[in-house]
Amino acid sequence: MLITPLFLAEEAGEQPNPLLPAPYDLIWSTVIFVVLLLIFWKVVLPRMQALLDERSAAIEGGIKKAEAAQAEAAAALESYNTQLAEARLEAGRIKDRARADAAKIEADLKARANDEAERITAQAHQRIEAERQAAFSSLKTEVGSLALGLSEKVVGETMDDARSAAIVDRFLADLEHDTATR
Repeated sequence: MLITPLFLAEEAGEQPNPLLPAPYDLIWSTVIFVVLLLIFWKVVLPRMQALLDERSAAIEGGIKKAEAAQAEAAAALESYNTQLAEARLEAGRIKDRARADAAKIEADLKARANDEAERITAQAHQRIEAERQAAFSSLKTEVGSLALGLSEKVVGETMDDARSAAIVDRFLADLEHDTATR
């Protein structure tokens, strides 16, 4: 359609329209376009499709690797949290055992201290009793000799040992009886 007016314009001797190309340009341009289109369709487009498929596979593989790494990281985090919880429980058990051991040691030390205090108190009571007995014996002997000396002066005669011991013992028994009743 466009070609026909172009031919007619040339035959008439008119000046061709500069906006409309010559018919041979249109034909050769169409042939070259079709050849380039076929080359593009058969060579370039499959290579581009292969390249795009390869990139798509790489991206999908990267996504799968990322998902696997994320799942692995989540598993590692869960394992870490589990180990941390177990460590905390173990620390709590150790702490409780240490407290129980400390309480046991404290009770043991208190028991030892009480036993030692009772032993020291018993020894002190024994010493006091022994000293009291020694003082009582000494006092008894001293009082006996004083009483004997006094009775000899009052009576005016000396007494033998058996008689003086009997008098002293009776005097001391009376003295103890008077002290016990008070």
